[in-house]
Amino acid sequence: MKFTLGIEEEYQIVHPETRELTSHKQQIVEIAQETIGDVAKAEMHEAVVEAVTDICQDIKDAKKQLFKLRRSISDIAQSIGFRIVAAGTHPFSAWQKQGLTPNPRYDEIINTLQDTARSNLIFGLHVHVGIPDRDMALHIANSIRYFLPHIFALSTNSPFWEGRNTGFKSFRTKIFDKFPRTGIPDYFESVEEYDNFVNLLVKTDCIDNAKMIWWDVRAHPFFPTIEVRICDIPMHAQETIAIAALIQAIVAKLYKLREANLNFMNYKRALINENKWRASRYGLEGKLIDFGKNEQIDTKILILQLLDFVDDVLDDLGSREEIAYIHTILEKGTGADRQLKVYKETGSLEKVVDFLIEETLVNI
Repeated sequence: MKFTLGIEEEYQIVHPETRELTSHKQQIVEIAQETIGDVAKAEMHEAVVEAVTDICQDIKDAKKQLFKLRRSISDIAQSIGFRIVAAGTHPFSAWQKQGLTPNPRYDEIINTLQDTARSNLIFGLHVHVGIPDRDMALHIANSIRYFLPHIFALSTNSPFWEGRNTGFKSFRTKIFDKFPRTGIPDYFESVEEYDNFVNLLVKTDCIDNAKMIWWDVRAHPFFPTIEVRICDIPMHAQETIAIAALIQAIVAKLYKLREANLNFMNYKRALINENKWRASRYGLEGKLIDFGKNEQIDTKILILQLLDFVDDVLDDLGSREEIAYIHTILEKGTGADRQLKVYKETGSLEKVVDFLIEETLVNI
């Protein structure tokens, strides 16, 4: 198994003087299609651009593609007077002022979900790992659920919302919780059980296809991948690569265990949600529950244990160098920690945006 990768990042489009989110009227998407290919996508809000890598053969390919992509989208934005920002929420822009992209699909979602959709002004990271076999993909989606809060804690990068310090390291997830069919998924015994669930939702007009299931992890309905969707977009591209490498390594380790007829323990959704809430609130500075020991342990310690858990697959994946950056995140903190530090020092959310504009392009 190669465990190919695909990475999607959602960027904020901001005005360099007002620092507000602003509509680019899909100009960035149009210019990108003409100059660098079909790598930029429109989103429901006009102040968002989604950047998408091609299928990456390994983490080094992913790093090369992502760094080039983030820089290219930034250059296009600057060429028409805008800047891009990598953060899970904008520090102070109000969703009520943002334009919506004309599109029949988006119109349908807004008609159904109303202000839940209009207020969903958030920016995430999605990581795909190639798993062609659906039974194996569902098994890994079931098993990886336990590790989602650990991964999420490393990505936290949205402490502010509409001009307020929310007290959370990731408020983005609290906003997305208003959507239906989000969060940690249930455990599914088989592909047949999962398909029956989807078919019931389609039959009863809850959804028209499985893409309207927005769980934190899913066996993708149309691609042969596992898709992890829980993360805020990290501030630095190197953080994105480190987190993608960790996700790939967990998938590879769970696959290896399954091939050896071994399984990782599956836990109830309600229990995993306790850890997700803690990761959202405290990021790396809190504690998560070790369900095997039935005790709470420092999140950083559990992440170090997770790195030990996947260590034996890193050389085959060629990702040891990239995943080592997890130690830097543990030492220096996440994007949320850095945003909060700037705000504490300056008392200015505009300065936080200036900082984000600069840091989004660090070392790429």
